[in-house]
Amino acid sequence: MWALATGPLRAFNERDTFVMEKVQPVALLITRVIVGIIFIVHGWEKFTSIDATTAFFKSAQVPLPGVSTLAAAALELVGGVALVLGLLLPVFGTLLVLDMLLAIFFVHASKGFWVSQGGYEFVLALAAATVAIAYSGGGALAVDSLWRRGREAQR
Repeated sequence: MWALATGPLRAFNERDTFVMEKVQPVALLITRVIVGIIFIVHGWEKFTSIDATTAFFKSAQVPLPGVSTLAAAALELVGGVALVLGLLLPVFGTLLVLDMLLAIFFVHASKGFWVSQGGYEFVLALAAATVAIAYSGGGALAVDSLWRRGREAQR
């Protein structure tokens, strides 16, 4: 019986490990670009409707709503570009996760989990994806990885 239960685990052999090592950087690249674009679009939306966003932040009792709106818009726009490029991932990733945690605290937590009810489901998923990207090296074509490899080659 134990052999039947562990059979699939043994099937994951060295060839599969090799494939995973080749696929993982591409999967991270795709995830990084998609999540980055989501942040860019949300940041751009805040900038293009700055008055409405500021009024919303004020109604949600976000401290210093005018400053907070500009900060969130700039962070999501610039941070989204940084994610797409794979640039300064730990820095921008951490800042974007904090941005999402603040969004959960001030806006979404009181509405429950489900995004269909204004809840934190989507914002939490963005935070989780962002932290994974930020501390994974970013995958293929990440500026951080390319820069790191270039420095190591010079040594």
